[in-house]
Formats: sequence, C-alpha cells, structure tokens
Amino acid sequence: MGGTLTHRLIESHLDGDDLPEPGAQIALKIDQTLTQDATGTLVMLALEELGLDRVRTDVSVQYVDHNLMQADAKNADDHLFLKSACARFGVWYSPPGTGVSHPLHMKYFGKPGATLLGSDSHTPAAGALGMLAIGAGGIDVALAMGGTPFTFTMPEVWGIRLTGDLPDWVSAKDVILELLRRHGVQKGRGRILEYHGPGVSSLEVMDRHVIANMGTELGATSSVFPADDRVRGFLDRHGRGGDWQALEARADCTFDHEDEIDLGALVPLIAKPSSPGNVVPVEEVAGAPIYQAYIGSSANPGFRDFAVVTEIMKQGGGAAPGVSLDINPTSRDVLHDLLAGGRYGALLEAGARIHQAGCNGCIGMGQAPATGRNSLRTVPRNFPDRSGTAEDSVFLCSPETAAASALRGEITDPRDLGQDYPRIAPPDRPHVDPGQFIHPLPPAEAREVTLVKGPNIGEMPVHGGIEDNLDLPVLMKLGDDISTDEIMPAGTEILPYRSNIPEIANFVFRVIDKGYPDRARQVQAEGGHAIVAGENYGQGSSREHAAVAPRCLGLRAVLARSFARIHTQNLINYGILPLVIESADDLARLEQGITVRLRGIRDALRDGTAFAAETGDGAAIRFANGLSARQAEIVLAGGIIGWCRQG
Repeated sequence: MGGTLTHRLIESHLDGDDLPEPGAQIALKIDQTLTQDATGTLVMLALEELGLDRVRTDVSVQYVDHNLMQADAKNADDHLFLKSACARFGVWYSPPGTGVSHPLHMKYFGKPGATLLGSDSHTPAAGALGMLAIGAGGIDVALAMGGTPFTFTMPEVWGIRLTGDLPDWVSAKDVILELLRRHGVQKGRGRILEYHGPGVSSLEVMDRHVIANMGTELGATSSVFPADDRVRGFLDRHGRGGDWQALEARADCTFDHEDEIDLGALVPLIAKPSSPGNVVPVEEVAGAPIYQAYIGSSANPGFRDFAVVTEIMKQGGGAAPGVSLDINPTSRDVLHDLLAGGRYGALLEAGARIHQAGCNGCIGMGQAPATGRNSLRTVPRNFPDRSGTAEDSVFLCSPETAAASALRGEITDPRDLGQDYPRIAPPDRPHVDPGQFIHPLPPAEAREVTLVKGPNIGEMPVHGGIEDNLDLPVLMKLGDDISTDEIMPAGTEILPYRSNIPEIANFVFRVIDKGYPDRARQVQAEGGHAIVAGENYGQGSSREHAAVAPRCLGLRAVLARSFARIHTQNLINYGILPLVIESADDLARLEQGITVRLRGIRDALRDGTAFAAETGDGAAIRFANGLSARQAEIVLAGGIIGWCRQG
C-alpha cells in the first residue's frame, strides 16, 4: 500500500504520525470548508453554540443554492441569517442565484493538493482538481471550521484505470453510470476512488467533476483525479493559474482494489427508477414516452453540458410537443457564457423552460414531474419522491440522452438521431466575477455583527448522556439501501423548516410510513424507540436532519446490517446508537412491534465490546460494536455538543 495520490493527499494533512492501515481512525487537517443553505443553518447555529469567535480554515464558503423558492418568509429569513452568520464568523457568502456550490467552489476557491470538507454529500466533486474533498454532516463541518481535524476511518484506495477516448454520443455521465452498472450503490463504501491511466488526459476538468460528483452514489468516501495539464488549463482560464501544482500518483504505486474502463467501449447508459445503481444501456428502454427532460444540477454543471443540448436542439428543431425541456443553469457564469455564444436564445427557440441558477429540481425544489410520467434528468439521484412527486418515475442520464429524448418525445439512444455529434470546447474566456461573493469582514468589524434570526429559526438540539439500559419498541422495519431522502424528505414543503427541528420532524419517513411521527411521540416519554433496517442504511445526502429529526421524536438506536458512512456519524453526533446486526437470522427476528432490551450500554461503549440484548420474548440478540473510542465518548455524552462541552 502507498504511493497513490490519495495517500499523498492524506499524508500531507494527517494529524498524527504514520499513515495507518485501512479501517483505523485518522484525523485530517482541513484547509477549506463548503456549506450550503439546506445544511448551513445548523452549521451556523452550531458555531454559535460552540462559542466560536472566527473560523480557522484557509477558506470557508457558505452557498445559498438549495432553498431558493420564496413562497413565504422562511427561506428569505434563513438567507439573512446565513449572511449575518458569515459576517460574524469570517465566512465567504454566495447569495441566492449565484449558483450551485460545487462548480462555483472549484472555479473560485478550489486548489490542487488542498483538503475540503463540505456539508453536502457531493463535495467530492472537487476531486476533479486534485483535491481531497469529503462530504460530512454539518456539525462535523462546524468543528472543522473551528480548527478541529476531521476524524474518519482510513479508507482503502480503489484505482480506476481509464484507457481510450469517449466515442461520439457518450460523455462523462456514462463513465460513472458504467461503474454504478458494474458495482451498484454499496461497493464504494470505505473506499476512495482514484482515477488514473492514459484515458484521464482526454477528460476536461468539468467532465471529471461529473464523475467525481457521483462517486458518492457508489458510497465512496471521495474520488480523486490527478492535477495535470487539464487542471492547469482550467485554472488559467479562470485567472487562477498561480494555484496550480502538478499532483499525481507514483508510477510504482499500489491500490487496494483495481478496475479498468475502456472509454472507447462505452455506450449511452441510463439509471432506471428508483436508484442510481439501476443502470442499463439506453437502447434497452428506448421508446418509452417521456414528459420531461431536465438538464443541469451539480452532476452535469458545466458549460459543455448545456451547450451540447443547444446544438442537438438546433439540428433537431426543438423539443417534441408535450415535452417539458427544463434547463437548470448551475451558475450566473454559465448563463453569461451561453448568452455570449448565442446559445441562450437557441434554447428558448427550442421551447426550453430556463430556471434560476441553483439546485432546484435536483433537491425537489420545483420542476416536479407529472404523476406517473417519465422524467429524464442529468441529476445525481433518483431516490423515491426526491423529485417532489410521490409517484415519480425519474431516470438518470447524460445531457446527450436527455436532449435526444426531448427531440423525439420518447427515451432515445442519441446515436440513433442521425446527427453530427456536437464537439464543444470550453470557452477561451469564461465569465469570471469574484464580486458575486461577499467577502468576510475583518475580525474587529465581525465581532460587532448580530445574528439575524427570523421566527422559524430555532436552537441547536442538545441531549443528555445515554442511559445504561434501554427497552426500545421497534416502530419500523425497513429493507436495504434506505436513503436519507426516504428518512427525511426534501422539497418545497419540507426544506424551509431546516432551522426548525420540531416542525421538520413531522415529515420523518413520510415517503414510507406517514404514521411514524405520531407513533414515535406516543412512546417518547417511555424512553424512546428503535428502528430496524437491512444493508446500507442512510445512503445519500449528508443532511443531518435525517438523524436530528428522528432523535427529536425519540429515536435512540438504529439496528441495521450495515450503514452508510456519513449517516453513521450523523447518528452518533446526535446520540443515536448505530448498532450492526451480526446475523441474518437475528435480522429476521427483529420484527416491527417487538421490544429490544439493551443492557450495559455505557460499559459496552467504554470497553468496545459487543452489545448484549434480548427481545421481549427472551430471544438473545447480539449487536457488533463498530464505534471508535471517540465515537463512543460522543454517544456517552448524548451527542457531539455535549461532548464538546465536556472539554
């Protein structure tokens, strides 16, 4: 093991001595942080609770890109709160409408060789620049902003060798969809994907962004590309050539796991509802009628992704009757570049609906599809109900496939259009405007700032230490791959309550069981409850609301066969026990309605031993204790705020 770019990045930021073996706990010094408004309000409330005077990172940026719709005062009030908090704590502020965090951060702040921690699960997109970028829960990001190293499990490194060149009508989205087709949504857990090989040089930086962004859907801790001449050209074009440094793996490096993709052998791919891992060739589902083709989001945010759609539309004559062609620009900069090249008007002539710059429909904030109609989207996820429509039928695909399908009104392999393939080069002089961001105030001025809190902004929830014995009724039994969108939905109705935990708790598990909040409240005074799940519980978003809102309803333990990385730590940070069910037989015994009796919890946490438990009918159940010593101390304190208060 060793010599990979991943190892170089970790070693240069390690808070400690030698690089440990995979599976050990490590602490990493964080250079930059990224927060967005769906998670940033809790981050800023945590900074206030922790008594931070000023952030201690090189750069911290707060983006407002998720909750842009202002149907009432809630979102606008939160934006003012975030702006005031940025002024108070020394954070850059990106106002509503500037654009999506991930491509903006790469363009204006990202640096090869730096570490980035973000309260958004798609933060690893910045790995396209040769950064080590990791998604985490908001409170972990708050601690990093205060100068605390980020603690996580040392990952294995999965080398993905790329060869060849992408054929016509195949683009970067098809590369990551191919990995999802091969491996599903769990294979990346505990791993960092490192791309290398001769095929890497054929990919522009924003193509790499697409691939690194959706490594998260494999469950990966992060994704890393070398900082090569493509990266230097990207930074040069944006006036930041001085931030470039060459970074790559040693020629004799070894990977823990290896895979290879011949780019030239790829075909257009599509993820069917309702998982990013449900991938097939487009030709297998061709002919199905569509209602919507949606272009944009953090997964396809670059100029090329919009320009290629424009050129396809020019050749084809516009969207088919009855198809909603939704253009979701990812930044004002992209809009400027489309205008400069005459492509904005061409999209309008093609019948496109052009929305404001932001995450929008990707997070269920507008552009929801009609009931039971097919929506093709270039977004990273198609979990149930994420689009804002409960009976949604969302497919994930490339801009080429979405545009071809919009032309014909049915799912279409773009190779069948009979068009010349548009070849799009990055603009020589892309629009750059650092003045879009509000610069941090000097420390003396910042200390005089008062936080602006509207009536919907509450306090950080703080809970007491965990009891030694708990008798917990199982209120729900779930299957595999339960996403955070299913635990704590997003969308226009729900996300405005991101700063009001008691109110947002009313929506927990709404997609699966609307009666859960009421049942949870009925047993809350008796000591709370547990839920049971299969493999990969909590995949998806870093939004800690999927932990803090159930904890508000009395959730004390999640009993599952395995957990997604970010959600595991989010549960721990709010004092919820994530317990691993050791056997499939025990999972079968843990049915909804039974009571699980946990005994000697505090000793088991301190000693690192397995948890002894039995069901109400006396059957013995064993749960593995996979918590580190630090994680155990956090749970003992009732969560990370209590742990920090202990000093």
